[in-house]
Amino acid sequence: MNRHATKSRMLIDTHAHINLHAFKDDADEVLQRAFDAGITVINVGTEYPTSKQAVEMLAQYPQCVYAVVGLHPSHTYDNPYLDENESAHVIGRQEFDVEAFRLLARHERVVGIGECGLDYYRLPGSDANIQMASESTNNYEEDSIKDLQKKEFRKQIALAAELDKALVIHCRPSKDSDDAYDDVLEILNTVVGSQLSVLRFEIHSFTGSLEVANKFIDLGGYIGLNGIITFDKTGNMEEVVKGVPLERMVLETDAPYLAPAPNRGKRNEPLHVRTVAQKIAEWKGVPLEVVEEQTTKNAQ
Repeated sequence: MNRHATKSRMLIDTHAHINLHAFKDDADEVLQRAFDAGITVINVGTEYPTSKQAVEMLAQYPQCVYAVVGLHPSHTYDNPYLDENESAHVIGRQEFDVEAFRLLARHERVVGIGECGLDYYRLPGSDANIQMASESTNNYEEDSIKDLQKKEFRKQIALAAELDKALVIHCRPSKDSDDAYDDVLEILNTVVGSQLSVLRFEIHSFTGSLEVANKFIDLGGYIGLNGIITFDKTGNMEEVVKGVPLERMVLETDAPYLAPAPNRGKRNEPLHVRTVAQKIAEWKGVPLEVVEEQTTKNAQ
């Protein structure tokens, strides 16, 4: 995915957020620990201010840091669940300003567009504390939000294809459902043979089934795996890791989120991407060095 990443590093954390508020006091130390461990970091934006910050950080760290810029689906509507770690976030619905993001993405070390996609996990009306006046109103609200997310997602697919940048897809279905995965697959399938024919993409923080993973792989996608695989109790992620070819995996932390066991519950950081690699090596029954080499090649 990242055609510019240096080949001298042993691991690439393809998805971190060192541009967020959680690292405001010690970003330098966090990144230095990663560099000392041979880890390259790709900083991912979630909307315009955090994307701009990810690009600005490239000047501070001229080696081994890259950026992805885009609009997270949770920022495409009036969302009551905004994350406090996004220190520069703008309250209320945002649209993907193609020209503004095109300018950011022209930096040679911006290697992707995202994270973008669909998030149906927690929509207004799905929480008992903010139920809509009626079921019909609730359904209308959810359908409207989903349409907004799809609209902004399609814009980012088009820009990634135009600029030949990797597409970093956020996809989180509603509970006990594959609905968001199904909709992302439908959208991607509509552009097969056009934009997608020149589009590289990954499904970030994948938690779906092996069957769903294979559908994305069939379209040429990569599966992004993080600390979730170290604490999943369902057996699903083990099945995914064992079933997905190593050649179609990329590693990530999603720092500051999803710290792997035994650090679960603490702030995550890129240093912990090696723990993810170790779990994959264990389940695949291969040396850690094989996982390091292949996933780095995939990310590049």
